[in-house]
Amino acid sequence: MSLKVPKANNLQLFKEGYKHLQGLEDAVLRNIQAVNELSDLVRTSFGPNGRNKLIINHLGRLFVTSDAATIIREVEVVHPAAKLLVMASQAQESEMGDATNMVIILAGELLKKSENLLVMGLHPSEVIKGYQLACIKALAELENLSTSSLPTPFTQESLSTALKPAIASKQYGCEDMLSSLVAEAALAVMPKNPKNFNVDNVRVVKIMGGSLAGSKVVQGMVFGREPEGIVKKVSNAKVVVFTSALDVAQTETKGTVLLKNAEEMLNFTHGEEKHLEKIFKEIADSGVKVIIAGSSIGELALHYLNRFNIAVLKVLSKFELRRVARVVNATPLARMGAPTPEEAGYVDVFETTEIGGDRVTVLRQLAPGDEGYSGHTEKTRTATIVLRGATANHLDDLERAIDDGVNVIKSLIKDPRLVPGAGATELELGRRVEAYGSGMKGLAQHAVKRYATALEVIPRTLAENALGGAEGNEVLSRLWAKHEQKGGEAWGVDIEAEEDGTLQATEFKILDSLAAKQWAIKLATEAAVSVLSVDSIIMSKPAGGPKVPQQAGNWDED
Repeated sequence: MSLKVPKANNLQLFKEGYKHLQGLEDAVLRNIQAVNELSDLVRTSFGPNGRNKLIINHLGRLFVTSDAATIIREVEVVHPAAKLLVMASQAQESEMGDATNMVIILAGELLKKSENLLVMGLHPSEVIKGYQLACIKALAELENLSTSSLPTPFTQESLSTALKPAIASKQYGCEDMLSSLVAEAALAVMPKNPKNFNVDNVRVVKIMGGSLAGSKVVQGMVFGREPEGIVKKVSNAKVVVFTSALDVAQTETKGTVLLKNAEEMLNFTHGEEKHLEKIFKEIADSGVKVIIAGSSIGELALHYLNRFNIAVLKVLSKFELRRVARVVNATPLARMGAPTPEEAGYVDVFETTEIGGDRVTVLRQLAPGDEGYSGHTEKTRTATIVLRGATANHLDDLERAIDDGVNVIKSLIKDPRLVPGAGATELELGRRVEAYGSGMKGLAQHAVKRYATALEVIPRTLAENALGGAEGNEVLSRLWAKHEQKGGEAWGVDIEAEEDGTLQATEFKILDSLAAKQWAIKLATEAAVSVLSVDSIIMSKPAGGPKVPQQAGNWDED
């Protein structure tokens, strides 16, 4: 046996204030523990029966949501290993817009299962090798589990059915209403080639009051303000979009004008007025009836606009200005003046209506079947879902559900294949990976088998969140029995427990996007492998000088 040579204690490798953690106990197991904390935090929010989290962020803003993407964005995670998981989840959010929670839960469970193997003495590289082999096998088997795909051309019914599971996981009970709203809005703006579908073309406007049943889709844009002038309604109008201010032109340098008498003073202001009138007369003569301004509107300009009967709407956000230019098919102009025929846009209806207690301005194109539809109108490029609800927090949560729904449409256009939902796919993958691991040789087989049991976490969480822990175990046992039978791939968790807590997912049209599952499994495995391959953590001293001493809160009270 070799002699252990004691190390010198006074050897200093790093600067003062550095933290250096290494070895299995200090680095690997501590990382796994941190990741488990994060995964346990969002696990209770998974699925239709997921609980909401009440989060108050660093700015004091309040969120009540079960959306994992929002939770991890607003909770500032500082642990480096847990941050790796957050990054994987954010990659899933930007790529697919759905299944962000699944990434965190699966990665957390994979690390939890690996902890036992590491403590027993298995080297992390063996575990990593096993996990990577199991991931390749799971992704290959996932391709075979596709039961159906989204039919083309898209119809409102088929889109609505495909969206329901994704929206139900955020807003259980409202999924029928929300999925039909999203499907209607998406079909209204669907281009001839669906591959060019832009998520940004489906807007959401939240108006307090009323209930969700009062929500509707407007083919065009809705602004939460009234027009500036006296003209409130125009139809079949030519539109021009200005990014500059509608006002008397100011010189860039300061100039001094010397006025000798009252007549000169009158002429000075008169010239300015004449110039402005000439510009707006040119605009009116070109047939423009609506002006969208991206900046301020002067009082004199407003006077002439009212005189020429031109409606004017102020849109201060440059993003909204870009969108409205897309709706009316106009080119935003940086100078004040009459537009050329190519630069001007067209809108069927520009009107101010009252929704709830709020006055809003609507720009919309008429659809076939609408009153006044003449047939030569352009197809709208933006649809707005007007959401009604009792509280601001509820409206925010509904908007997040709609956002997920629109992203699901985007991912289904890329890859229309669907797999059984309700935890059926994960359980079947677990069963097949388990069989693959049993036929392997070497130490990696232990990790492959652990990977298979980790996949079970998805149906287990669904069942536990819906029916409680004890009943969840019962349901999982029944599911395993049904998956062992021939043709039992589509059995999933019945969260309403109408019979024995299991159901045939394909029969109940509970289908998930194959691409979203593929990405989630890939990203979760990569995140888990990244955490396992770390053997030491070196943290430098945070930048910045000493903290300013805080005074007691009651220092000036007698």
